[in-house]
Amino acid sequence: MTQTTDLRGIVPERGSRNGSGGVALAVILLGQFMAILDVNIVNVALPTMRVDLHASGAGLQLVVAGYIISYAVLLITGARLGDLAGHRRMFHVGLASFTVASLACGLAPTTGTLVVFRFVQGVGAAMLTPQVMSMIQRSFTGAARARALGIYSAVIAGGVVVGQAAGGLLVSADLFGTGWRTVFLVNVPIGVALLLASPRVLPRDETSHRTGGLGAELDLPGLLTLAPAVLLFVVPLIMGHELGWPLWGWASLAASAVFMAAFTAVERRVAAAGGRPLISPRVLRAPLLLPACVAMVFGPGSWGAFLFTTTLHLQGDMRLSPLESGLAFVPCVTAFALVGLNWQRLPARWHGRLIPAGFAVAAAGYLCVGPLAGGGVPYETLTVIIGFGLGVMPIIMTTALRHVAPEDAADASGLLLTLMQLAQVIGIATIGTLFLTLAESSGSTRHAEYGTGWALAGAALLGALCALSLGRSRTTAKH
Repeated sequence: MTQTTDLRGIVPERGSRNGSGGVALAVILLGQFMAILDVNIVNVALPTMRVDLHASGAGLQLVVAGYIISYAVLLITGARLGDLAGHRRMFHVGLASFTVASLACGLAPTTGTLVVFRFVQGVGAAMLTPQVMSMIQRSFTGAARARALGIYSAVIAGGVVVGQAAGGLLVSADLFGTGWRTVFLVNVPIGVALLLASPRVLPRDETSHRTGGLGAELDLPGLLTLAPAVLLFVVPLIMGHELGWPLWGWASLAASAVFMAAFTAVERRVAAAGGRPLISPRVLRAPLLLPACVAMVFGPGSWGAFLFTTTLHLQGDMRLSPLESGLAFVPCVTAFALVGLNWQRLPARWHGRLIPAGFAVAAAGYLCVGPLAGGGVPYETLTVIIGFGLGVMPIIMTTALRHVAPEDAADASGLLLTLMQLAQVIGIATIGTLFLTLAESSGSTRHAEYGTGWALAGAALLGALCALSLGRSRTTAKH
């Protein structure tokens, strides 16, 4: 699945103590790998958590979504903190926070405390992961940088595959009777080892020369309006079904719209004053960025919901063990990773067209989720087709960023990454709730897969329609 990459030629980082470029790269990418792993490793453990913690369907959704929400909302802020305080320093802060939060998740006595610690874990990931790309850009040049970025891509793709398989393996192993807790506790020894090794090999931070002030650089007003807007939107969608759609839920959705309007006004004011808004209006005016943003909602949204609902079905009516269900995902996510790693090998004129075509293939596959939900080779083949289709998602970012001014590239990529993460939350909150509702009313996860498949297909088809304009771009595939 992953590509073989020669580490020779990677130049030593500036300011490293031992000049070992390969070791430094291994340290930061292992930190990145843990953060990506924790987006996916939890999925397979969900049914076991439900039994052990007596968790509700909404509780399970929050366990998955809590990590992604804080990770997504704080991603841009984490990148800017690295610029201000130093990338190595923020990598250490994020890694330490992530490791401690992982320990707390593994020891959580209730669903509520687990959800809280998952939010904290997401904060650590948001501080850690932006520094990885920044340190690669700082530390490597020329062909060495290209090789480092190739390994980076493989790590991102590998985190999805390993997350599903490792989650099933750890839960099934039930080490010392810990059950699902090992999916979090496994991070602790790795995190401690990285914290001990990183000061010796990572490049020292250079002094920041920014003069705008901490609040101006971080856009605190933007952050303080975006975070409640996201929470007020997602939480009632997750909790509404279980609580009978209470009045506070509708009030929360209305309040979310108010905060989002306030966020828009704040961003315009910050931009007009010469500051650095989290989402710059100028960036949004870049050609193809808006359709790319919309496509980034529907594609990852359906993918996140697919992983969540399929896990519950595999361990529901299909009665697979955690290990079996984790391994059942390997062909699917391997297909996803293979497309993401190899699409650039195709002729440049095809690149933009791959996005709507891939989403259309995924939509067709989703329509068959219900009819083939009985399992077996046809079902596994179907998941591979869906993985191949959605594997085109990395092309969206490359396509959009080719039309963004160089000075806006960092903010534009941060916006797309944030949307990609939030889209998974929305997919889990909406389509995941639909699945839980249908499964509860029918008493069958297989029955729920029919309606869920239609909803997933609709999301993927909308993504394909939004991506049609990306497919007409001829300049996106130049490297």
